Amino acid sequence: MTPLEDAQTFVLGSCPPRAPVTVGFADAEGLVLADTVVATEQVPPFDNTAVDGYAVHAADLAGAANAPVELPVVGEVAAGAYTDHVLRRGEAIRIMTGAPIPAGADAVVMVEDTERVGDDRVRISAEVEVGAAVRGAGDDVQPGDVLFEPGTLVTPAIVGVLAAVNAREVSVHPRLRVAVMSTGDELVEDGRPLAPGEIRESNRRMLAGALRATGCEVVDLGIVRDDEDELERVLRSAAGECDAIVTSGGVSMGDYDVVKAVLGRIADMTWMQIAIKPAKPFAFGTIHGTPVFGLPGNPVSSLVSFEMLARPALRRMMGHARLARPSLVAVADEALARRPDGKVHLMRVVTEFADDGRCHVRSVRAQGSHQLAATAMAGGIAIVPDGDGIPAGADVAVLLLGP
Repeated sequence: MTPLEDAQTFVLGSCPPRAPVTVGFADAEGLVLADTVVATEQVPPFDNTAVDGYAVHAADLAGAANAPVELPVVGEVAAGAYTDHVLRRGEAIRIMTGAPIPAGADAVVMVEDTERVGDDRVRISAEVEVGAAVRGAGDDVQPGDVLFEPGTLVTPAIVGVLAAVNAREVSVHPRLRVAVMSTGDELVEDGRPLAPGEIRESNRRMLAGALRATGCEVVDLGIVRDDEDELERVLRSAAGECDAIVTSGGVSMGDYDVVKAVLGRIADMTWMQIAIKPAKPFAFGTIHGTPVFGLPGNPVSSLVSFEMLARPALRRMMGHARLARPSLVAVADEALARRPDGKVHLMRVVTEFADDGRCHVRSVRAQGSHQLAATAMAGGIAIVPDGDGIPAGADVAVLLLGP
């Protein structure tokens, strides 16, 4: 059997990052930067106020906390506006959050500490220091600042920064178009009652969701019946139009399946028996350079092999620096029992952070490779080495599947 680490190395080595493309900053969200982003403008572009209030000379308010000070209001500045009045000692200008600080002013007093007196005067009952509530030009970003390095995932906040510094276009690794399909005359998805021998299609729906959660654009090829000519046509078409293909079923040793037969004929495939449970059978190859991930047909095995092998490779193709799920050392609240069999067991577990600040796990109970309903509630995958398992209260390595 192939060690998991060797299989992962083989697959990752065959899935290099896609060539970068240039996109508008608003279209970069969810993609990975392929080049450094350097600021060409300062943020904020001018001194502005952090609060609604009055622009003043701080020295004019000395002692105002004990004896309020009245000042004439000589103007007003809203956000997006500007005044060319130079504030003199003994004057105040009404100012709104984000508006430019008038020349001559060195502080802003909050409106909550003021009381308007008539139409043109203000009574101020607080002292302020020089610079109070003033956001200096460039105190967030200066021209020449390195903002983001290659490999950075573009989040909504990063989109905001790109907009703020006028980075209209950025270089990113493109989102993958990944084809997903299911095969078999026994599969049903139209909701009708099942005939003898039929099963409801679920793997394709599950994998499509997993692909979308990975950041891929899904191309749903539907159900392809057990016809080699039709399957070959669909696979060749997908290889020409998509960046990768995901199938499930027909990869076990000794299986005769149309997927295995066709892929064996038109693709450069490697068929593996990986030393893990579940998800031992796995296939990987290419059709004219397009990666093909052949996942096992049992739904839990299909999901686990996607997590351990396909997902990291797809993330690498999209330029991600972190390929695997976040991992931590958790506490087993109950024994995670197993028998020695030469494999690493990937046990699905319920995860919970307790008052001790640590993640605690327990088995989802049903660990069969066909028991997806139980696995659907798992928050992590516990890595249980070959042997007799993990005793209750012991540490165990866990990959976290969600937030």
